[in-house]
Amino acid sequence: MGAVTVRRLALATCSEVPDLDDEGRLLLDALRDAGAEVVPVVWDDADADWAAHDLVVVRSTWDYAERRGEFLAWADRVSGLTRLENPPALLRWTTDKRYLADLAAAGVPTVPSAFVAPGEDTAHPYLDVEHVVKPSVGAGSRGALRFGADEADRSRAHVDALTRDGLTALVQPYLAEVDTAGETGVVCIDGEISHAFRKGALLAVGDALVEGLFKEEEITAREPSPLEVEVARRALAAVPGGSAAPLYARVDLLPTPDGPLLLELELCEPSFFLDTAPERAASVAAAFLRRA
Repeated sequence: MGAVTVRRLALATCSEVPDLDDEGRLLLDALRDAGAEVVPVVWDDADADWAAHDLVVVRSTWDYAERRGEFLAWADRVSGLTRLENPPALLRWTTDKRYLADLAAAGVPTVPSAFVAPGEDTAHPYLDVEHVVKPSVGAGSRGALRFGADEADRSRAHVDALTRDGLTALVQPYLAEVDTAGETGVVCIDGEISHAFRKGALLAVGDALVEGLFKEEEITAREPSPLEVEVARRALAAVPGGSAAPLYARVDLLPTPDGPLLLELELCEPSFFLDTAPERAASVAAAFLRRA
C-alpha cells in the first residue's frame, strides 16, 4: 500500500475567538474526521509558523476591518509561504464594498449603492427615503446605522463621522421586504452551492452603533429559491478569476417585488452557519482538503 498523505491545515481566526466559534469547531472536527491535521491559529500571532501548514484558510478573522492594511499585508506574506484561501487578490477585492459597483457593472442584480469618500459632500441620493449608512470597509454590522426618510441631518452627520475617520461611506436604500421575509445567505464552496440560511433583519431606525465584533443574528435554515440560486451563480461568475477562484463564498440576498438583489458577496471571513446544515460539514471539509 502507498503512504497516506496527511494534510496540515490552519484555520485563521482572531484573538477574540482563538479556539474558533461553534461553527468553526464543527468544521475543525469534520476536517479531523477526514484525516487532516488542523489547528486554529490567530492571524496576527507573531509566533505563528504558517509555512508548517499545507493550506491556511481564512475563517474568523473578524477584527480585520479596523486594520485592513495590516491584514492584507499578512495575507500577502502568508501566501508567499504556503497556500492561502481565499487568495490575497480576492481578499483585497472583497474587503472593500466598492466591489458592489463592479458587480452591478457586470449585470448582477445588486442593491443600489452610493459611495461618499473623504472630502466629498455628505449629501447622497437616498436622504429622502429610508436607508442604511455603513463604512465600505467593515464587518459584523459595525459602523452601520439605519435612518428614516425624515433623518437627513442625522444621516449626513454619520456620513461625516465616517469620512472624517478616513473611511468611505456606503449608502443604500432600506428594502422593507427584509423585515418580513428576511435575508437569504447562499453558501458556495469550491464553485458549487452548498446550503442556504435565513437571516432576520438586523437594523432598526434609532439603533445605536454595534459594540464588539458583530451584532447577534437570528439565523435559521432556508431552501433558496430558483431566482436566488440564479443570482448567486451570476455573482460567482462575476468574481475576478471566475466562479472557480474562491474556495468559499457567501452571497447575501435581499428580497424585492422584482426578485432578489445582492447585498454583499463575502469572500473573506463569512460565517457559513453550518449549525443550520451540519450534514454539509463533511463536504465543506472535503473541498478544503482538495485545495490542500
